[in-house]
Formats: sequence, C-alpha cells, structure tokens
Amino acid sequence: MSVVRTVITTVLLCIAVAGVHAQSLNKKLSDRYYKTKYDTNYVVRPAERWLLKPSLNQTGTSIHAKGTVKDVWSKYDLRTKYQTTLSMEVDYCDIAVAFSINPAKMKGNYDDYEFNFEYHGNMISFDLDYQSATSLTGDINFGNIDHLDEDALTMKTFNLAAYYVFNHRHFSFPAAFYQNYIQKRSAGSWLLGLNFQSGSVRTTYELKERNPQAPDVHITAAHLGIGGGYGYNWVLGNHSQWLLHLSILPTVVVYNHNRLEVNGERQSASRMRFNMVFNERAAVVYHFSPRIFAGATLMMSNSIFDDKNVVINQNKWLARAFLGFRL
Repeated sequence: MSVVRTVITTVLLCIAVAGVHAQSLNKKLSDRYYKTKYDTNYVVRPAERWLLKPSLNQTGTSIHAKGTVKDVWSKYDLRTKYQTTLSMEVDYCDIAVAFSINPAKMKGNYDDYEFNFEYHGNMISFDLDYQSATSLTGDINFGNIDHLDEDALTMKTFNLAAYYVFNHRHFSFPAAFYQNYIQKRSAGSWLLGLNFQSGSVRTTYELKERNPQAPDVHITAAHLGIGGGYGYNWVLGNHSQWLLHLSILPTVVVYNHNRLEVNGERQSASRMRFNMVFNERAAVVYHFSPRIFAGATLMMSNSIFDDKNVVINQNKWLARAFLGFRL
C-alpha cells in the first residue's frame, strides 16, 4: 500500500507542477499578447485571446515571354491551374495552427505543389511562396504550334517580398491581414521593400514523345528589386466596423538574369536595365460585432522585364475570403 500511495503522490505532484508551469506559461503569453508598441489611440488588441478563422483560398500564376533566338521569334502566354484550398486557423495569443485541404488534389485533379508563408508584424512584414507545376497551359507562337496542353511544360517559381513599415505605431498590417489587432483610426505609412523573384519553365519529355516537332524550350528568370511604396488603412463606420487596406510597393530591379533557350539556342539578358517588380495588397474586413467578422484579402506580385531580345513577365496572386470568431 505504501508503494501505491507513493505512486499516487508522485502523480499528483507532477500534475500540480505541470499546472503551475501551464499557468506561468499562459501568463507570459497573455502579457506578451497585450503588450504592444502601437499607439492605442490608433491600434489595439482584441479583448479575446482565441481566434478561429475558416477561409477559402485561391492562387494562380501566369508567365508571358517572347524573344528572338538566332533570328527565330517565339511567344508564350502560359498559366497554371488555379489552386483552391479550404483552411481552418486556430490562434491563441498569436500562436497559430492552421490546417488546409485541397478538394481537387484529393480527387486526383490537381498535381501541382505549392507552399505559401506570410508574416505580418509591427515593423516587418514578408510573404514567400514556392510553386512546382505541370498544369501549365496556354498559347504559343512557334512554327506550326499554337497551343500547349497540360504536362507539356514544367514550371518552378519562387517569390519573396519583405516590407519595413515606418509609421508602425499608427498603421497596422496585422489588423488587415491577421485580424489579431484592431485598427481604430485611419492611418498610413511609407514602406521600404525588398523583392526577389525567380522562375523557370522547360519542356517535358512527355511533350516531346507526343509531338517530336515541338520546340525544346527553357525559360529562366531571376530579379532582385529594392524600392519603396505606401500603404493605408481606412477605418469607416460609427464603431470602426469597416477596415479597408490598400498598399503598393514598386521595386527597381538592381540585378536580373533572364534567358530564353529554344532548341539548344540561347538568348540571355543579364545586363542592368530599368525594370520593375510590383507588389500589391488589398483587404476589406467588416466587424458584425467585436467577436465576429468577415473579409477578403488579395496579394499580387508582378515582374516586368523588357529587353530588346527577351521580354519576360511573371504574375502571381493569392486571394482569400474568411470568417473570424474571437473567443
């Protein structure tokens, strides 16, 4: 019996110690959550620490290229299948866990792979995405070929955009895109940004087997841009029910390396020119009550490179519609 009492006592002590540590951790998370460097006349934390947010997400990518290689001109207007996912986010004191499903992928109708990550903070925000796709379809102007179906080309793209917010005490990116803050009064901020975008498109073996006359195409692009822009949060309604966000960050390309290769013949363009990468964001959030809200966001990245021999334009967008419940 003494052994049993010892075991029971040990278990109870462990439970008590775990409870004390859990309470201490919870207090630290709560203190960090409510501690803010914002001006509370403009931005505040919600009173509730839990956030549930189901959402519907859709992404798309397109690449447009044209150029002359060994006096042979060709043009490509290509796009991927749209990726549509359903997700659920659970957030406690800014610690979030999200789960998403792609119905088309579950049915075997979508084979592309995509990874997206976003971070929106007081002073620094960034988002990145990587995509590997074989669902490229579109128009092509090369010889007697005018259209490409799926599995003809494979594409890989990577995009990174980072922002620094100067007026971070009054202007909140998280209020528009995370909803873990509430913008009480309208405010804007100048932005400093860095952007890197790269991608490649090349012909698959499946296309060459189906059509031996098809061109062997390899397009590569890489851009590094630095620039500045502006963002603004409009707060409307008697009780700040509406939040409208719009920001744009153009960057000047300080390094680029683009190449169009057709049937083993290569035309490159890597010297310094005045080219641009644009990042645009928009959001609308409506609060039905302090605890229930709904909204939509849109993020886009567009690169424009124009050389006398090679022209490449890459576009990426992510749209999201959501409901939110604060507990």
